[in-house]
Amino acid sequence: MDFLQSPETWVAAGFLVVILVLVFVARAPKIVAGMLDARAGTIKAELDEAKRLRDEAAQVLASYKAKAASAESEAQAILNDAKAEAARFATESRTALSQQIERRAKQAQDKIAQAEATAMAEIRALAADAAATAAQKLIAARMTENSAASLIASSIQSLGSKLN
Repeated sequence: MDFLQSPETWVAAGFLVVILVLVFVARAPKIVAGMLDARAGTIKAELDEAKRLRDEAAQVLASYKAKAASAESEAQAILNDAKAEAARFATESRTALSQQIERRAKQAQDKIAQAEATAMAEIRALAADAAATAAQKLIAARMTENSAASLIASSIQSLGSKLN
């Protein structure tokens, strides 16, 4: 135990502790630097992944913008075609309607003309019947037996000249 009581032992032990602390302090920056380098590598990998994801998202966004523009132009083309088709249909409908109106007006005019002709023929027939009836009544009222006999005799005489 004399060994523990000697001051040289304690100086040597203190010296060893100081050396160990200095060695530890000297190695600590390397350990810390290694840890920082590892962390920097992890952060760089995460940044690279984030950049790749950002580029990919930009490509997807550009793709969707192109698709949206294409869909909008297609919708505009469909709308323009529908407007043109509606205008053409309206023109055809107006033309067909005006032709139908003209045809029906012509038919109505023909029916009116036919009805007028029928009415005129009926009026003429009624007028002729009325005139014949009136003439018959007038002749019957003015005719006497003497005038009837002389009329018959003159008709018989003129019959020969009318037959030749």
